[in-house]
Amino acid sequence: MSRIFVTRPIPEAGLALLRGAADEVEVAPTGPTDSTPREAVLAGARSADVHVSLLTEAVDRELLESNPRLLGVANYAVGFNNVDVAAATGLGIPVSNTPGVLTDTTADLAWTLLMSVARRIVPADRYMRAGKYRIWGPSLMLGADVSRGGDGRRKVLGIVGFGRIGQGMHRRAQGFEMRVLAHDPPMKALIEARDDVEYAEFDDLLAASDFVTIHTDLNPTTHHLFGAAAFRRMKATAYLINTARGPVVDEAALVDAIRGGEIAGAGLDVFEREPAFEPGLAELDGVVMLPHIASASVATRDRMATMCAENAIAHLRREPAPNCVNPEVYETSAYRQRTGSP
Repeated sequence: MSRIFVTRPIPEAGLALLRGAADEVEVAPTGPTDSTPREAVLAGARSADVHVSLLTEAVDRELLESNPRLLGVANYAVGFNNVDVAAATGLGIPVSNTPGVLTDTTADLAWTLLMSVARRIVPADRYMRAGKYRIWGPSLMLGADVSRGGDGRRKVLGIVGFGRIGQGMHRRAQGFEMRVLAHDPPMKALIEARDDVEYAEFDDLLAASDFVTIHTDLNPTTHHLFGAAAFRRMKATAYLINTARGPVVDEAALVDAIRGGEIAGAGLDVFEREPAFEPGLAELDGVVMLPHIASASVATRDRMATMCAENAIAHLRREPAPNCVNPEVYETSAYRQRTGSP
């Protein structure tokens, strides 16, 4: 009897596929805004053939070793920092994710944050709702241009991380006639081969940009990449946008930088210790904060669910998953032993 365990509810589009493929699909009875207790996650994993996880649940060595018949982990996310991939590979367990589908949706949200902080949309909305609007005036809710605007100057967008989403931001910037700088050392040759974007070293990008948007992954070299030193290099009129990973930004240093006038503000969809955020951040007028909704469109979340399910079903059938992040696992003796493959 085949069994799939899902650590938290995912859209029905994916659950329906899972139910059609497995004898039993157990979804942890967790509310949409609640976390699943660790013991419940472990209990579900111990008796499952495939473990479907979200970024909010750790898939560590303890979990992976708890079930010798576990055939795979299907992560409902592009990122997989919550999974110990090295341990999974060593144990012969393939791990999959849901890449690509959320590129445009996330770039849309990042651009929304950029426009919101530049034009002070959230403070203006609060101002209206509070009944404070009495008369139009030339100094009311002054913001920053994203296009050439009043001074006719091309604004500069600095993109840190020029993968799918970073390139999506570049495409959107073209409509605003922005000059685009990009920093991504592994992508340097690709960037330099183009004539519509300029490669820049990190410090140079910070110094030149009116807006800096983060689209890098989280690893030891990018943890707190944006700290006090980085903020000192930025323009006092610049804004920081982060829809990537929270720990890329030192939030305490960010609060200090905005309070001290080193940068103008920030638009954040991810946080260093999510769901918590740095004290003082919410009181800053130049900050817009969102609850990790970059991929939150109906169509995108449904497609993520079906991709996740397709990966999970491949794990269940002992077939290569369409989006396996450790494909080398299929050539290991540990995988062959776990799956009974010749």
